[in-house]
Amino acid sequence: MLKAFLAAAAALFISAAVHYGLKNVLDYLGQPQISFTLFAIVFIWALFQRPVWTRTGTLLAMTGITLTLGIMLLDKNFAHNLLKPDNAPIFLMIFFFSFFLWISMWQAHNNDRRMEEMLPPEEKETSNQKTWVWPDLVYIEFICMIIWTVVLVVWSLVIPAPLEEPANPGNTPNPSKAPWYFLGLQELLVYFDPWMAGVVLPSIIIFGLMAIPYIDVNPKGNGYYSFKDRRLAILTFCIGFFVMWDYMIVLGTILRGPGWNYFGPFEEWNPHKVVAANNVNLSELVWIKTLYPIGNALNIDWLKQGVPDVGPNYADPGNWLKLLKKEFLGILLLGFYFLVLPVILAKTKLKNFYERLGMGRYAVAIFLFLVMAIVPIKMYLRWTIALKYIFASPWINF
Repeated sequence: MLKAFLAAAAALFISAAVHYGLKNVLDYLGQPQISFTLFAIVFIWALFQRPVWTRTGTLLAMTGITLTLGIMLLDKNFAHNLLKPDNAPIFLMIFFFSFFLWISMWQAHNNDRRMEEMLPPEEKETSNQKTWVWPDLVYIEFICMIIWTVVLVVWSLVIPAPLEEPANPGNTPNPSKAPWYFLGLQELLVYFDPWMAGVVLPSIIIFGLMAIPYIDVNPKGNGYYSFKDRRLAILTFCIGFFVMWDYMIVLGTILRGPGWNYFGPFEEWNPHKVVAANNVNLSELVWIKTLYPIGNALNIDWLKQGVPDVGPNYADPGNWLKLLKKEFLGILLLGFYFLVLPVILAKTKLKNFYERLGMGRYAVAIFLFLVMAIVPIKMYLRWTIALKYIFASPWINF
C-alpha cells in the first residue's frame, strides 16, 4: 500500500511539475505546513527501513540529494540564498548530523538483525578489545586537531566573514536574523509569546534533558545500539531534534526573507512583499466569529457583546472573572490537554508505560511529551487558521 501511495504521489508531482513548472511546484511544496509534513513523514518512515541505513542505501540517497541540490543551484535566487557565507555552518551541521545519525542507525539495525539471528550485539563481541590512551587515542586526537586546524584556516581564507558595517539604528538589516544556532528560537517567536519561546520552552528542554536518566529506566539498549528495543526513545529524540529543531533552523535560514516572510526556494527575496497580518486569538474566533453571529441570529444580547474587555489590573478579582469568561474555551482546551489527556492515556494507550514508570515519573514524562507535542500543534494552527494565542491575557499568553 505504501508503494502504491508513493507511486501515486510521484505521478501527481510529475504531472503538476509539467503543468505548472517545476520551480513553481517546489516553491509551493516549500511552504512550511507542507514541507514540514513531508519531511516528518519521510524521516520517520526512513527510521524504520533497515535498507535505508545500509552503505548502499545511504550512498544512493546522498547521491540523489547531491545531484538534486546541484541542479537547484543553477537557479540564481536559490544559489544566492543558499551560498551566503552565513549559511556555511548550516552545511556542516546537516553533514555531521546526517553522518552520525547514519552511523548510529546502521549499528542499531545491524544489531537488530544479529539478534533476530540469535547472535549477540556486535558491541558484546568487541567489548574485550582495549585501546590504549597512549599512544593510540592521543595520536588520533592530535591528528584530528591538525586536520581541523587546516580546515578552519582554509575556510577563513576561502569564505569571507559575514561582517557588516557598525550598527546603525536608522538602517536596520532586513531580515534581521540571529546567529544560525539561535534561529530555532527566533522561529519559535513566530508561534509563541516571547516569554514562552525565549525562556519557558528552552528551560523545559534543559530540564527534560536532565530528567532523561531518571525517566528512561529501560535496561534494553544499554551498552549497545538497537532500534527495536529503543523505538520510543529514538523516535522522541529524532522527532524533537531533527524533525522540529533542525527544521526550524533550516526554515529560518533559507525560507525566511525580508520581513520574516516566507519565500519559496526559487523565489526572489523582495523586500516590498506584503503579507496580511490576520492572526487572531482563540477568544476572537469564539466571541466574534462564532458567538456573535449566533447571538445576532437569535437576538441574544449577551452573545453580541464581542470579546469581553479585561482590565490590566491583575489584583482586581473582577478582571479575573472577566478573563475566565473571555478565555473559557482556551482554559478548557489547555486543561483537557495537560490534565485530563494524561489520565486517559495512562488508562489506555500508555497503560504499560504508566505501570512501568509509576505515577511520579509518568507525570514528568507525559508533561515533557505534551510540551514537545504542543510546538508542532501550535505551528500547524498558525499555518492553517492563523491562530495567534490559545489563551491571551494582559499578563501572560499561551
